[in-house]
Amino acid sequence: MPNTILAIDQGTSSTRAIIFDIRGNILKMSAHTHGQSSIVSDDNEVLSRVEQDGEEIWRNTLSVCREVCSDSNINDIIAVGITNQRETLVTWDAVTNALLAPVIVWQDRRSADLCRQWIEAGLEPWVQQKTGLLLDPYFSATKMVWLLQHDANLQSLVQQKRLRFGTIDTFLLWRLTAGKSYATDVTNASRTLLMNLRSLQWDEELLSFFGIDRSCLPEIKESTADFGTIEKELLGRALPITAMIGDQQAALVGQACFKPGMAKSTYGTGCFLLINTGDKPVYSQHRLLTTIAYSAKGQRAYGLEGSIFAAGVCMQWLRDTLKLIENPDDAEHWARQIDDTGGVYLVPAFTGLGAPYWDPWARGAIVGLTRHTGIAHIIRAALEAVCYQTADLLATIALDGAVIHELRVDGGMTVNTWLLQFLADIVDCAIKKPHVIETTALGAAYLAGLQVGIYDSLEAIADLWHEEKTYKPEMTASKRDHLYQGWRLAVRRVLVT
Repeated sequence: MPNTILAIDQGTSSTRAIIFDIRGNILKMSAHTHGQSSIVSDDNEVLSRVEQDGEEIWRNTLSVCREVCSDSNINDIIAVGITNQRETLVTWDAVTNALLAPVIVWQDRRSADLCRQWIEAGLEPWVQQKTGLLLDPYFSATKMVWLLQHDANLQSLVQQKRLRFGTIDTFLLWRLTAGKSYATDVTNASRTLLMNLRSLQWDEELLSFFGIDRSCLPEIKESTADFGTIEKELLGRALPITAMIGDQQAALVGQACFKPGMAKSTYGTGCFLLINTGDKPVYSQHRLLTTIAYSAKGQRAYGLEGSIFAAGVCMQWLRDTLKLIENPDDAEHWARQIDDTGGVYLVPAFTGLGAPYWDPWARGAIVGLTRHTGIAHIIRAALEAVCYQTADLLATIALDGAVIHELRVDGGMTVNTWLLQFLADIVDCAIKKPHVIETTALGAAYLAGLQVGIYDSLEAIADLWHEEKTYKPEMTASKRDHLYQGWRLAVRRVLVT
């Protein structure tokens, strides 16, 4: 009998395919990185354009799936789950299947002026009430509007009902099923600025406001559903796709945060803290995002989310641009060489600042430099910045009335034990690392298994979560406050709006 699950995890910097057994253990994994371009616009605006090649993403997806789906194990796979970088926009022609524009990544800032115009017109409260989101270039609809305004050919395709917009999950589903399935799930749809947070369907008033034709958008389904079947010739066997979910919500599921008040923080390219708020949306008064956490087998949960744009990307910057480290793992070694940063703070606003500031015009800075500042100070400051940004989110969540006593963490940066201890010290709460840190892919696998009956409930999935280690605060309150106030002063120096 088939007894394994294939998870496709298409992230910002890489694509992974992982085969899990029904206990959530990794049996086989393959990962390929892909390129990303960051372009300054022609008029020298500081707003960067961040793009990827959709065909490269598709090729990598096929490659990693083929590498893990050998002849010996393909028949053991009972279902497939897909998880993906959210908000990133893919545009294609439904007739030719050709991509019509580069993939616009969630980090892209080109639609900032549009957002500012809408905010100045007083439209943000109306949009927030409908979607739980703010008017920011981060979200997919702003990218759609920008494309429609800058490419006249797209309007002709709209009239012919040939234009397709989709987040990465929808694009992969379309390709994997040879165009037979055009769908998304509620978590990805909730990040577009076009889905009504209560009905969990496209909102006609929002479609009209943004000028998006309904034919350009996929069907919205629960995160657990019959999404279609992977074509046999792609992997050697037709496989059912039974779950799709955005990466941060997938990590929440993988971390078994099924009860209100449970929270996870994922440290990948960016950092995303998500707290389960129960079966009704809780609207933030302090510029956090209200989102759908999951909708699985009729069970719906909402969440409050804080989005940090730069986490792991700080390590990539130290490696690729400054050439200070050879690989991200080196950062922990350097951080342990010194007792502190000597008052140096790095504010990684490479593409603006996310929650709770939401300033797309902010740019990064290193402050507090002296003649004694060395490589170790800058590297450690980059690591500390990730933790300070998490502290910003937790402080904002507290203002909205939620208190987190433990935080479950995952993502590639959590291999850094120094980082996790400093995180516990700065946020002053227990940090719990799970046995399996590939929780994004694991969450997609669990939901795929839930849909086909491998698991009979979310509670059964929760029983599979195991802790590897807990990091507890050791720093004094006075030192914590001193360091954090220094961070807040550094952030003020880069804010524009």
